[in-house]
Amino acid sequence: MNFSQTRQWQFLKHAGIDVPVICGPMYPCSNPELVAAVSQAGGLGVVQPISLTYVHGYDFREGLRYIKRLTKKPIGMNALIEQSSQRYKEKMAHWIDIALDEGVRFFITSLGKPDWVVKRVHALGGVVYHDVTALKWAEKGLAAGVDGLIAVNNRAGGHAGDYSPASLMESLAGIDVPIVCAGGVSQPSELIDMLSLGFAGVQMGTRFIATDECQVSDDYKQAIVQASEEDIVMSLKVTGVPVSVINTDYVKKVGVNAGPFARWLLKGHKTKHLMRMIYTLNALWQLKYASQQKNSRQQYLQAGKSVQGIAHVASVASIMNEFSQVLYRVDGDSAERS
Repeated sequence: MNFSQTRQWQFLKHAGIDVPVICGPMYPCSNPELVAAVSQAGGLGVVQPISLTYVHGYDFREGLRYIKRLTKKPIGMNALIEQSSQRYKEKMAHWIDIALDEGVRFFITSLGKPDWVVKRVHALGGVVYHDVTALKWAEKGLAAGVDGLIAVNNRAGGHAGDYSPASLMESLAGIDVPIVCAGGVSQPSELIDMLSLGFAGVQMGTRFIATDECQVSDDYKQAIVQASEEDIVMSLKVTGVPVSVINTDYVKKVGVNAGPFARWLLKGHKTKHLMRMIYTLNALWQLKYASQQKNSRQQYLQAGKSVQGIAHVASVASIMNEFSQVLYRVDGDSAERS
């Protein structure tokens, strides 16, 4: 077993899954049925707490229990830990404690220093993977004790990185923990490509939006099916940092750059958090309702460049089956050659 295969095995063991595929946590798209379906099919569905509670209306504990009634297989949780108010941190800590109490043992941290999450999770035998877009953030995550990394590249939906999958992997190649590729994967052949680069697995979001189980509008799903990678643009107007969205007529009308006053606030060490909060509060409302309404193209539709490989809406089971078949066909061929 080579270095790359060892990391893949570690990731599968950490997540308790058969296929090295994570359904990335998505606001507003991570409904319980989608999360459960991915886990049931052999991957790892990940709960996005604000999506579960604010968009889909569940008490957090009851939402987790509902998912557990849909599948007995492992699920994960996403903890957004960006510097924010003490009240928000306490809320996130409470959600983490509930998730641990309900048996969740795989956590993905995003946007902050994950040391306090690691301490909580490791105490109960769980693992923490941390979102990173560059080596410096990976080093900070490792210093905090994380067990693996989610390497977010420039093809991802939502908050994308700056580097291609290959370039990002090259910069992280010396790191001795499993690294999962996030961004640009919607086809089984692309999973094989990422594994050949040394990634332990992939995290997909956009592909799972265009599924039967995802409870967004058909209009949103068809926008993904019809889009090409050239239709994906980066907008500063969603959260104050670049976010990948489909370049709909609405986006063309409102533009993708912040106005002069907003740009000034975003440059300030203290004021940038205020401006990001203003953008985010507005985006929470817009994204929630855009995902559910027939005229969703009049709002922001998050998606990554993996739209290029999405030709139809499908069931989660059929997608995961395709990935599983190709993966184990490749593994079988490798075993025969050795």
